[in-house]
Amino acid sequence: MAKKTTVALIYDFDETLSNGYMQDFTLIPSFGMTPDAFWKKANDWSRRQEADQITGSMYYVLKTAREKGVDVNRGFLKKCGENIEYFPGVKEWFARINEYGRKLNLNIEHYLLSSGYEEILAGAEIRKYFKDIFACSYAFDSDGIPVWPARVINYSIKVQYLSKINKGLKKVDDVAVNELTPDDERRIPFNRMIYFGDGMTDIPSMKLINERHGHAIAVYAPKKSHQKRKAIKLLIDNRVNFALPADYSEHKEIDKVVKTILDKIATERDLEVLKAKEEKKKQVQSILWKD
Repeated sequence: MAKKTTVALIYDFDETLSNGYMQDFTLIPSFGMTPDAFWKKANDWSRRQEADQITGSMYYVLKTAREKGVDVNRGFLKKCGENIEYFPGVKEWFARINEYGRKLNLNIEHYLLSSGYEEILAGAEIRKYFKDIFACSYAFDSDGIPVWPARVINYSIKVQYLSKINKGLKKVDDVAVNELTPDDERRIPFNRMIYFGDGMTDIPSMKLINERHGHAIAVYAPKKSHQKRKAIKLLIDNRVNFALPADYSEHKEIDKVVKTILDKIATERDLEVLKAKEEKKKQVQSILWKD
């Protein structure tokens, strides 16, 4: 049997697996605000301050919580993850794809790479399926109260975390990620990565995966025409290989495409094993003929 091959499936979260932003389901309603009203205020504040939008929104969450008298602590944020709503088929997706990979002698690893909050994701129903999560995170005081952004994941930093997955590094290995690592020592080559995303913060990651012969999939909410147009534009611009409706159910387009990619990875691995056998045969015969 061929050596088991590891494949990384890497997902954005908001509007890729979830049908909205993770903060919209519990956190922002706890402020007595609609998501639209909150994000407008947060983004306006970031523009006035010339702040990174992701960092600015993390600050604005804490600012709003203080003003509204809402006790936003680690436990509350985890609780906010319990009410997240997902696109069709997401909850069943991971176990099904893992089993499909097992039949091909592939080890499927799932990763989240999100500009959302790690503390909210800790309470998400699907958290157990991920080998690791790379997301924004707060620093907390001794009472579990968030006091400062400890980690910020924006569109450019996402690329850095792809390199960490590629090299098999931990999220805090910020020096090693820039060190030269020979291709044959990298844990998961880019051509064995499948990236799922929906928007602007995913474009550099999609482009990198695509250029390195992996596969990038832009997903969109089936009933939202503006999201579909955005995904198709990514396809036209050669940022992604596929633009598909966000339905992860069995026999739907995402399911068929990903299984076909896994088939391809397994077949190419098996072909390389056969080629290696023939190369060894050639070397042995060359030595015998010389004698």
